[in-house]
Amino acid sequence: MKKLTIILLMTCSASWAQNQGVLIGQDTLNNVITTAVPFLTITPDARAAGMGEVGAALSPDANAAYWNAGKLAFIEQGYGVSASYTPWLGKIINDMYVFYLSGFYKISKERTVAASMKYFDLGEIQFNKGPDPADQLGRYNPREVAFDITYSQMLTQNLGIGGALRYIHSNLTGAVSGAVDARPGNTVAVDIGVYYTKPLVSSNSSYSLAASITNIGGKISYSDATVKDFIPTNLRLGGVFTTELDAFNSLSFGLDVNKLMVPSPAPGSKDKSLISGMLGSFSDAQGGFSEEIREFMLSIGTEYWYNKTFAARLGYFNEARDKGNRKYLTFGLGFRKDKFGVDAAYLVPVNKRENALAETLRFTVMMNFEARAEQEQSSAEN
Repeated sequence: MKKLTIILLMTCSASWAQNQGVLIGQDTLNNVITTAVPFLTITPDARAAGMGEVGAALSPDANAAYWNAGKLAFIEQGYGVSASYTPWLGKIINDMYVFYLSGFYKISKERTVAASMKYFDLGEIQFNKGPDPADQLGRYNPREVAFDITYSQMLTQNLGIGGALRYIHSNLTGAVSGAVDARPGNTVAVDIGVYYTKPLVSSNSSYSLAASITNIGGKISYSDATVKDFIPTNLRLGGVFTTELDAFNSLSFGLDVNKLMVPSPAPGSKDKSLISGMLGSFSDAQGGFSEEIREFMLSIGTEYWYNKTFAARLGYFNEARDKGNRKYLTFGLGFRKDKFGVDAAYLVPVNKRENALAETLRFTVMMNFEARAEQEQSSAEN
């Protein structure tokens, strides 16, 4: 059970932001970029989580649409489904979790569609107007959810593009807000992604490059329509190099760089428009160029496969100290057998201080089915 005031709850959505769950709103030494609905940026699947949150250019699977809509068209299976579960902030809270469900269907050799749902349950909360027990307003279970549909198209045998449409619903107060002007927030957003992959036949290796911008959408409001917050529009650039060591062993190395494309904290920053906020996010830091560089987050990871059946993963995520200070190692395991797959990931912060993300676990199970003859056929042949 958590006892929070309505004001605290309403600021949680903004104060988590890049720190994804660590309440730092009273830490004046930090200059963290804040947004509403930060659950959209929480890594849902255990495979990418085990690699330090590397995902933009990683080989496509049922969770590809979350990372980069452009790579979904390159998935080899005909259709499949994946479900992921993450107990969130389990170090300090026992009833908060993220659930992610995704599925895809290959229309033809070059075209793939997908649908997904991301659900964030914040657990049961006691709402109070103030410190007096007589000011209790009741209990409620805040929830947030996003529904996506994705389309991905191969332009050539090496290049793909894709886009997604997302509906976002955030209900933080329910019907217990009393006299406080609080209501659910709703908005829509889109993703765009580009993916390029190229085999190196001479060395039995391949490389992939990717870029995506996710959550390009309108601001969200929880009260007066004139008070709106940005959602976490995010730029992600990534690359992966994969080499086949022999007939049974393969190794991949990945790197992702991402940045929130929303205004840096400054007077009047929340009054900017969507486009102004996105374009200005690369030059609006009050600390100048050096602070802009610190707003980029870095993920590095490696993945080893034995006989395309057993996988081991290792990764590292780094964020600047004054931008959230998330620094952690990740470990992961994976298994594939016929149509079935399962992944698990574990997070270990390297910060010396107590960290709410410590011991974060993620689990993913999936089912994939081989493509039928008509799905392997090029759309140009139809």
